Amino acid sequence: MRKIDNRTLAQMGLNPDLPKHVAIIMDGNGRWASKKLLPRTYGHREGMERLTGLVRFVSDIGIESLTLYAFSTENWKRPQHEIDALFGLLIEYFDKQIAELHKNGVRITLLGDDVRFSEEVRQAIRNATTITKGNRGLKLNLALNYGSRAEILRAAKSIVEDVNRGILLPENIDEHEFESRLYTSNLPQVDLVIRTGGEQRLSNFLLYQAAYAELIFVKDYWPDFSDDRFIEVLREFQNRNRRYGGL
Repeated sequence: MRKIDNRTLAQMGLNPDLPKHVAIIMDGNGRWASKKLLPRTYGHREGMERLTGLVRFVSDIGIESLTLYAFSTENWKRPQHEIDALFGLLIEYFDKQIAELHKNGVRITLLGDDVRFSEEVRQAIRNATTITKGNRGLKLNLALNYGSRAEILRAAKSIVEDVNRGILLPENIDEHEFESRLYTSNLPQVDLVIRTGGEQRLSNFLLYQAAYAELIFVKDYWPDFSDDRFIEVLREFQNRNRRYGGL
């Protein structure tokens, strides 16, 4: 990976005020494949290739945190062969990319509950997070078996349990306390949420964290979401006036 300086950013039409935390709903792999009369699993493989390229680019330009919606709690409803293919690709991604990611300082974090994963998948995730846990570069957060409603409920239950045990006083419950119990507790606030594939909804992704994020929906299917298209999205983000409820 090569770090991109401010001069190069300017040549891209960007200023140094980049979003600190970008979250992406990587949608459209199956439709991309179907449009080409190919199996949906082929689309997921192309999606993995695009993921590899985008992670490199995001790290190069100096964005602090990237969260990717890789597998939702609702995705278990898909056919088993497609689920198996998705997790097979995840294992393959770690096998092929972990050395480069670690070399370039990327830190991998899981957002979600790994209870339903096979031992092989859990081990692949565990290895990736353990190897990279001390890195100080891009924070790469993979939302796997993730659902925002479940995350919020999990945080609420945690607070109730601590109140019942006398560890936490009700009057001390505030936003900071609540946010400390979310998967994203050690990450910067989400600045930008991108969804590829043309749909315009969050689909149970970072509902709490996206309260003041800019939302940008693009028609490109995920395998077609190029670095150039990402730059266009960043330009749009930088041209927006973020007021956070003020004037």
